[in-house]
Amino acid sequence: QSLLIPMVDTAEQAETLVRAITYPPHGMRGVGTALARAARWNQIGDYFAGVDRELCLLIQVESVTALENLDAILAVERVDGVFIGPADLAASMGYLGQPAHPEVKAAVETAIRKIRAAGKAAGSLVTSQALAQHYESLGLQFVALGVDTLDLVRSARQTLSGHRHGTGGDSGGNGAY
Repeated sequence: QSLLIPMVDTAEQAETLVRAITYPPHGMRGVGTALARAARWNQIGDYFAGVDRELCLLIQVESVTALENLDAILAVERVDGVFIGPADLAASMGYLGQPAHPEVKAAVETAIRKIRAAGKAAGSLVTSQALAQHYESLGLQFVALGVDTLDLVRSARQTLSGHRHGTGGDSGGNGAY
C-alpha cells in the first residue's frame, strides 16, 4: 500500500501527488472500483471507508531544488516520508558519479534531520554498512542497502572467478543447475 514517487522538487508537485492518490472529495483519484485491482474488482464492500488512510506516500528528493524546497514539501499533509536519492542529488550538486562526496553526505545528513524533525519517515540508498549505520544514527528509518543490479553483477563475477580459478563457483547442486 506504499507508493514511492521519484523526482519531487516542489510542494506543489507533492500536493498534486496527494490529490492523485486520494479519492474525492479530497482528491482526484478515479473511483472506478469495478475495474480496480486495489478494490478486488468491487468485492470489498467498505473499500472507500479506509483506503485513503491505508496508503503510504513516499516521495524522493533528488536535486538541489528539492532540498531548497524541503521544508515546504515536508509541510504537505499526507506525505508520509521522504527518500533521499544520493546519486541524482550528487549530479544536481555538480558531483556526477560521486554520491559519497563530503558535500553530498552533508546535504543528506541535513535532509535526514529535517525530515525527522517534521515527523516524517526518512529513507535513502546507502551502499556501505558504515554509512547506513551513520545515517541511521541521525534518524534514517528505511534503507535501500545496495543496488540489486550491482549485487547481481558482483555475484556473477564471483561465480565466474571461482570457476576460472577452480575454487567452485557453482550453486552447490549436483546437477546442471
